[in-house]
Amino acid sequence: MAVAGGVPTTAPKRRPVTANDVKKRRLAHALSRSLAVEGIPDDLIAMVEEVLSDRPGPAGPGRKFDNLLARIGLPTPRQRPPRTMPLSPEDATRIAERFRRATRLLLQIAPHRIAIYPTEELRRLLVLRDLRPAPDQMLRYLRRYALAIVALLDLMGDDEE
Repeated sequence: MAVAGGVPTTAPKRRPVTANDVKKRRLAHALSRSLAVEGIPDDLIAMVEEVLSDRPGPAGPGRKFDNLLARIGLPTPRQRPPRTMPLSPEDATRIAERFRRATRLLLQIAPHRIAIYPTEELRRLLVLRDLRPAPDQMLRYLRRYALAIVALLDLMGDDEE
């Protein structure tokens, strides 16, 4: 019995590991391995592509001077990139929930598919999973989340071997 600050303390008692506990751990490990073999669902890839695709907004008015410069072979002045259309709140919520479910799956699969445990990539996914951005920041948030998923998928390699 240890004494800390004059108050006796005892270590918490641990229950012994039973054969049933060992079987449960082996089953959980086998299920994780089978998930890793099955691969990444196609709908996740489709969601990532949807978020990372260009979402062009309305086109700006053309300038007549640009056509003249192009005809005589001079470069046109730089223009701002087109604005992106925001996601509807329903689409943003649907995609964010799908990415959160994918994070749970990737946490189970990644250790079995990558030789060196991807600590930084998984940490980034966990941080993004717990964020709740403002509605006007949702597209940026989902793009960061999609890029974090892609980074981990790149480490995992191709499913086709």
